[in-house]
Amino acid sequence: MEVLIYLVPLALALGLLGLGGFLWALNSGQFDDLDGASWRAIMDDDLAPPEQAVFDRDSGTSSGEVDAGSPHTTRKQKSL
Repeated sequence: MEVLIYLVPLALALGLLGLGGFLWALNSGQFDDLDGASWRAIMDDDLAPPEQAVFDRDSGTSSGEVDAGSPHTTRKQKSL
């Protein structure tokens, strides 16, 4: 039972530290843009921009295509 003399103040101090951290994050704007972080996580930035992947109608290929074994592959465009 004597250990409660140390544990209760320690628990209260940790709780106040957590509350202080939450209030700091709230005041510094950490929770302002809730949707932006979720969209940035699923956006695929590895694909070539549309300006770089030009479709050649004569050959049926895209100038942005790379060898399939390469780690820097781009989307292939479907021919019409």
